[in-house]
Amino acid sequence: MFTPVIVCGGAGTRLWPLSRKLYPKQLLALTGAHTLLQQTVLRLEGLAASAPVIVCNEAHRFLVAEQLRQLQIEPHATILEPFGRNTAPAIALGAHAALQGGGAGANAADPVLLVLPADHLIRDTPAFQQAVRAALGAAQAGQLVTFGVVARSAESAYGYIQRGAASGAGFRIARFVEKPNPQRAQEFLQSGDYYWNSGMFMFRARRYLQELERFAPEMARICAAAFRTATTDLDFTRIDAATFEACPADSIDYAVMEKTADAVVVPLKVGWSDVGSWAALHEASDADAHGNVAHGDVLSEDTHGSYLHSESRLVAAVGLKDHVVIETKDAVLVAPKDRVQDVKKLVLRLKELGRSEYSLHREVFRPWGSYDSLENGPRFQVKRLKVNPGATLSLQMHHHRAEHWVVVAGTARITRGEEVLLLEENQSTYIPVGMKHRIENPGTMPLEIIEVQSGSYLGEDDIVRFEDRYGRKGTTS
Repeated sequence: MFTPVIVCGGAGTRLWPLSRKLYPKQLLALTGAHTLLQQTVLRLEGLAASAPVIVCNEAHRFLVAEQLRQLQIEPHATILEPFGRNTAPAIALGAHAALQGGGAGANAADPVLLVLPADHLIRDTPAFQQAVRAALGAAQAGQLVTFGVVARSAESAYGYIQRGAASGAGFRIARFVEKPNPQRAQEFLQSGDYYWNSGMFMFRARRYLQELERFAPEMARICAAAFRTATTDLDFTRIDAATFEACPADSIDYAVMEKTADAVVVPLKVGWSDVGSWAALHEASDADAHGNVAHGDVLSEDTHGSYLHSESRLVAAVGLKDHVVIETKDAVLVAPKDRVQDVKKLVLRLKELGRSEYSLHREVFRPWGSYDSLENGPRFQVKRLKVNPGATLSLQMHHHRAEHWVVVAGTARITRGEEVLLLEENQSTYIPVGMKHRIENPGTMPLEIIEVQSGSYLGEDDIVRFEDRYGRKGTTS
């Protein structure tokens, strides 16, 4: 038996405008009904895996929890990183969590960990599971296993692993190679001795921590101290920010795998993609007879080899070849497919300009549901609130705005000052400035409310919370 450690960090900036800082690609359903995170969890079914350890950004905690709840998966632990420090510290935190409280059967004293990024696509699940079973023996024996993807083409966007002498189900690692130029990538492909670096690993928890302490002692010390002083917040393990802030940032490859004498690589031929760009997503998706991949309300004429995505309205394309067109409620991206790596430059400019499109979609998700900003102007804003069955907003008040609520679907239990009332479809109420209020959905169907805000200031930080079942503090969590 082994314990999965699913690393759910990263921003996926190259997949903007679908992927954003507060709603990154691992939480998106890009290739089917399930999100990449959910696919990562589901492909473990049938393996001797215990409940997973999730390591994620604090800002994504409720989205991650909701997506696991939809699968009826209760994780062994959900570790909240206050800051991103790359993969080596994240995996160290996951190892400490796996060692705490057992969770891996007979291996509870020193569980084998299967480390998986949450944002990869794997098409052949049986082949993936076969590779995991093949790697298990080496990991149980104390080796540090990485999985090398059998290269399908001369990709210069991936790091490479050169294999050495055979070792059990895999090979000793001769060396790791940074992303090569196209000519070297072609040489690697022709040699047959190089694999793409997948970023997936398997080893015992204590073995990894021992090697981390040997090669990156300051990182190991800080991770141990930060986990030791972690606090429990609902179902989350909140890492101590003051301690963790000083942790060096480094990848597991640099910190451990390139230095240890016990690294082996197990080949992986599973239809793998890191979905690192729109071009990669196009390649990983099923195309039509013209080489187009279309999602949503899309109409195309004389268009070939393109990726067309519509979220909220008709997208019509004429005469395009090898292009990407992505439409969301608040942004549209148009780019040649061979320039999509430069999308990250646009995202950086959005960040520098302080644009909300850098981090948020127009529809913003909260632990109770979501809200969509439909219209705004001087001194007013219109939103559509969706409240999940059984969910409730915090008991709160605003200093600068009043709110008018109209129920358009479902039943709402409203706290309005000292008054509690039930509102059905087409009924409404008014919340004056400074009055305590709350919305609850007591039903089994989603509740939808149109909210009209009016006042001198309509920012999301004009919230004073008195009670909150989700343990939130501030205004943006």
